Order: sequence, then C-alpha cells, then structure tokens
Amino acid sequence: MHISGLIDNFGPLTMTGLAQGAIYALFALGYTLVYGVLRLINFAHSEVFMMGTFAALQTWGVLGLNPNSPAPTFGRMLGFLAAGLVAAIIASGLTALAVELVAYRPLRRRNAPPLAFLITAIGASLTISEGIGVITKHNLHGGPTLIKEEPVLTIGNTAISNLQLLLILLALVMMFFLDRFINKTRLGRGVRAVAQNSDSAALMGVNKNRVISLVFLLGGLMAGVAAVMYMLKIGDTRYDTGFTLGIEAFTAAVLGGIGNLRGALLGGLLLGVVENYGAGLFGTQWHTVVAFVLLVGILLFRPTGLLGESLGRARA
Repeated sequence: MHISGLIDNFGPLTMTGLAQGAIYALFALGYTLVYGVLRLINFAHSEVFMMGTFAALQTWGVLGLNPNSPAPTFGRMLGFLAAGLVAAIIASGLTALAVELVAYRPLRRRNAPPLAFLITAIGASLTISEGIGVITKHNLHGGPTLIKEEPVLTIGNTAISNLQLLLILLALVMMFFLDRFINKTRLGRGVRAVAQNSDSAALMGVNKNRVISLVFLLGGLMAGVAAVMYMLKIGDTRYDTGFTLGIEAFTAAVLGGIGNLRGALLGGLLLGVVENYGAGLFGTQWHTVVAFVLLVGILLFRPTGLLGESLGRARA
C-alpha cells in the first residue's frame, strides 16, 4: 500500500478521475435510458460508442489531421472538434436506432421473453464489433493530437489542465440539457410516461414505438459525445474499444442507480475518482478491482444504487 503516494497526489488523482468519470457518465446514460423505459440491458450500447470513435477519427482524417499532425491552433481546433462531434453523434445515433429497429422491435412485436432480448443484445454487440474488426483488420487506429494538454489553473499542488476542464464541463452541459429535456419537454414527458406504465401511456395517446426510438437515439447521441471525449483523452480506438469501457460505464450506471439520469452522472464521476484513488493506493493494476469492490459494497447496502430512482418517477 502507498498511502503517502495517495496523499501526495490526491489532487491530481481526483482531477484525472473526474475527467475519466465524465466519459463513463455520458456513456452510462445510454444504459440508463434504455433500462428505465424497457427494463432491458442494451449490451450493444458499447458498439454504439465504438462507432462514434471511428466516425470522429475518420472525419478528422478527411479534414487532413493524422497522428503525426501538430496540435492545431485554437480556432482550427474548435472547428475540428465540432466536426468530430457532429460525425460521432450522427454515427452513434444512427447505430443505436438501427439496433432498436432491427434487433429489438421485432421481438417486442412478438412479445418475446426477456431472455430473447438479452441474447439478441449480445448477438448485436458481437455482430457490430466483429464486423468493424474485419473492416479495420483488427488493428489499433491512432488519432491526432487535437488539444495540446496544458495546465490552466493551479490549486495548491494540483494543476488542472485544459483537457480535464473540457471533459468535465462537456459532461455536465450534456447532462444538464438531457435532464431538462426529459423533465421539461413534451417528448420528455412521453418518455417518463412510457417508463412508468407503457400501457397507460398508450391509452393516453403516447406512441410507444416512437418514444422507444427516441430513447435509443438520445442514448446514442450521448455515446457519440462520450466517444469524442474518449478520443481526446486516449487518442486511439479499435473494434473492441467499447467492450471494456462499456463494462465500466454499465458499472457506473448501476452504482448511481440504473434508470436514474443523475445517478449515471454521479456513478460515473465517483467510479472514475475511486479507480484513480485505488491506482494511487495499490498500484495501477488494482484500479478496476477497487472500483468493483466499491460497487459490491454499495449494492449490499443500497441494492438500487446511490440514487436508485427510476426514470418513470424522476422529477426535476
């Protein structure tokens, strides 16, 4: 154990964990939204995220950026970032919609049992990941350095970088708008109605299929933003990128209370921080072990997660 290392690096570990947790949080929203409405764990969501990373990478390549390109100026960086976000959001959103229409909707029409949805989710996940693996020859694809990470703020011995601030603020902004959308708009009320009681919502004139497609689309949009955040922080991707990170994001969703939007944010940030504390205390090889021990410990006392409120009962 390296308690002194944890104490000496408490600030840097916290900021690194929050930046990593911001990616988990946006990724976890897709799991939370789908589970809140359908009571379904969409294991193909990890591939929705992966498609966003490749879309952003290809877009930057078309625009002339490659792994050897120097970091662009601030103005050009904003343009590249916007283009990458648009491409990733479109790719992830369309992938999520395709999964819902092709894999899940036919099962709903036939009133298939939950086990059929679970097997289909795993099948869709493997189909997409292995398909992209064949296309990309299972290689690791590096991305350009879009943002040169530099300290912009120092608090005590903790230097906060521009990239860390961008990732955290982007996650908070996206979470804020999604929360307002679900709780304040007509479409959002439809989502909450279907989540609470789909049959009653249908009797009130809510189109269930349209709401479910919207939920998958929203989850895909959040995954697309998370994909760009991942590329900015990690810088490379491959066909199975979404698998490991998907497990972390799903853990974050369960930790905060799956089916709860704000729980996904809290769970993601907490998971990122705890993983980094674990790395500082026991070594980097133990960071995932510490995170899952925390998850098990919390679920023993709060089986529904930290916030544990379902999407159908969520309020502003």
